[in-house]
Amino acid sequence: MLVLQHEETHQTLVLEESLDIMLWALKQDDPDDLLYQEDPQALPLMLSFIAEFEYTFIPLFESYSCAKRYHNDNLNECRQACEDYLISLEERLAKHAFLFSENESLVDIALFPFMRKFAKVEKQRFRQGPYPNLRNWLNSYLQSSLFSKVMKRHELWLDDRKDCYLE
Repeated sequence: MLVLQHEETHQTLVLEESLDIMLWALKQDDPDDLLYQEDPQALPLMLSFIAEFEYTFIPLFESYSCAKRYHNDNLNECRQACEDYLISLEERLAKHAFLFSENESLVDIALFPFMRKFAKVEKQRFRQGPYPNLRNWLNSYLQSSLFSKVMKRHELWLDDRKDCYLE
């Protein structure tokens, strides 16, 4: 959650969704041009791609994750449903370096955490799966110095917590 206070009007804006926070931050400063500012068609296409991912893949992933956690009999069926989607990502990465194009974009940043979680459910099966491009894409993020910086551990958020200010 990100809580913003407008300096002049003193109105409070609360952003609860990760995508909204990413968009807000990138509209403030986008040094790597993750929003492809020069192309007015790019952001709507990216948002559409992310929405499709959220409505298609995430429910499948949640079923798969639960099937693994609770040792359900439908683990393979749930995994196969996810793999059908992963193969489409693999095909995209066979065409270009990132999920949306040759350059990194909001799409990569938005999908990365979910691919990271997926890879952890059955690590060995993911490593042996038919998506080497997706593994390479994921590993490039996992091994990056930026990932190490943002994954710094913070104190548990409790009622007597200290506010965390990002600079």
